[in-house]
Amino acid sequence: MSSMDWDATLVSILNNTSSQLNRYFSIIIFAFGTIGNILNILVLAEKTFRSNSCALLFLVSSMANLVTILSGLIPRMLSGWITDLTNTISWLCKSRLFLLWTVRTIALWIIVLAAIDRWLLTSTHIHRRQFSTLRNAYHGIIMAFIFSIILNVELFYCYEANVINAPSKCYGRTDTCRLITDFSYAFLTNIIPIFFMLVFGIKTILNVRHTRKRLRPENTSTTPIVNQPNRTKKIDRYMLVSLLTQVIILSIFLLPSAILKVYSTLTIHYNKSPLQNAIENFIFNIGVLFSYIGSGSTFYIFTLCGGKLYRDAVRNLMKLILMRIRCKISERTLNQT
Repeated sequence: MSSMDWDATLVSILNNTSSQLNRYFSIIIFAFGTIGNILNILVLAEKTFRSNSCALLFLVSSMANLVTILSGLIPRMLSGWITDLTNTISWLCKSRLFLLWTVRTIALWIIVLAAIDRWLLTSTHIHRRQFSTLRNAYHGIIMAFIFSIILNVELFYCYEANVINAPSKCYGRTDTCRLITDFSYAFLTNIIPIFFMLVFGIKTILNVRHTRKRLRPENTSTTPIVNQPNRTKKIDRYMLVSLLTQVIILSIFLLPSAILKVYSTLTIHYNKSPLQNAIENFIFNIGVLFSYIGSGSTFYIFTLCGGKLYRDAVRNLMKLILMRIRCKISERTLNQT
């Protein structure tokens, strides 16, 4: 077999593998991401968490992540079986990308707000702690929505269907559009929010350590101290652990797709062989799929790191769902008899 035949075989294998990943791996991510986000929304909407500002931010972020998975993965799954209309119809291409990028931007910037909220709450300065309120959380959510819509409205002008020489057929129609939208997505939707998450996550850890150092001398006194944190303090602590874990997960799963998107735009006019294009498109496709894992992981992070309160809430929710299912089955059985 000649080198050209070998290259053509590899290109065919890579393209077929990419198609199979979209067809089957997308279904797995869609299932665990959709179920996880729905359960997270139901749990965080309960009275136990409703008065916590960080829990509110996580609730809205889970809603945005759910829309991200629905708008992003459904077309990918269908593309493995039927023609993806977003690749051929411009208004569908524009609308889907605007919705997808907007809700993803909202989800990530709201996690930034959650990181800031935890930093404020753990501060040793009382005037900073006073900013950690539900009212400020609502204001932050509104600002995140407005910012995300303004940031991505350019997609209606820049994106078109049936674009050639691009990682996907629904892509920027000119070089200028590609540079603006790809750098905007990479930095303002992914890299900068994750950077702020890390910064405020580290600052929160430093706040906690500083507080412990200040309290340590008091614990060595002869006066017995009863340490029984109330439910609010427990929720705050679990929210902090869940937040820091989510920042790490998002960094791992979202940054590769952002970097690959910038790379594909910067090298779009390079002379590449069909094999190199196939390899890059395959890696880009994996990076995009990985980004949806980040959007669907919140519930599982909370289950592992959210503490007994969160797991108890999940357990009670599952019992309630099972009880209602049994009631429905019993009603149908009685009606049939």
